[in-house]
Amino acid sequence: MKRAEEDLLVIAAQKGNRQAFEALYRFHRIPLARFAYRICADDQLAFDAVQDAWITLSASLRKLNDPRSFRSWTYKTVRWRVYDLLRKQSKENKAVIAVSDEQCEYDSYNEVAATSDQLSTQLARLSPQDRQIITLFYLEELKTVEIASILEIPIGTVKSRLSRARSQLRQQMTGEE
Repeated sequence: MKRAEEDLLVIAAQKGNRQAFEALYRFHRIPLARFAYRICADDQLAFDAVQDAWITLSASLRKLNDPRSFRSWTYKTVRWRVYDLLRKQSKENKAVIAVSDEQCEYDSYNEVAATSDQLSTQLARLSPQDRQIITLFYLEELKTVEIASILEIPIGTVKSRLSRARSQLRQQMTGEE
């Protein structure tokens, strides 16, 4: 979907057009699910987070001032919903753990995207922060400005984390230190 088409669909959806909202949902649901899974490594939690995020998005879509920010707004909403569900899950397990980017660990890496097993393994070895940056930049093809908005960090931080993550992946893949 081209950016202009997406913008027009957002405007139509804001005016109550269900078909436009459904088209946005169909286009974004797989990338959002992939992103959510890479944060938490739990298929069901990722699915729930994306569904909950779409409910939130549908209820507050009219409040979005700039249709061009829709994509980053959806990723940010999914990201926060994943963290909310992780916190809730943590409380239900009677564990007092504050969930943050650094604490969200993978036990396994059941790849949703069609990437090689070796790359999937290497991505799983990155820190959660670096994994999110690589996922958003390369796999979801978002711009650094959008990533900064989603992760709520400065653009310079996005660029430095992206550089660090690339370097770590290169080292892991080539075996260099």
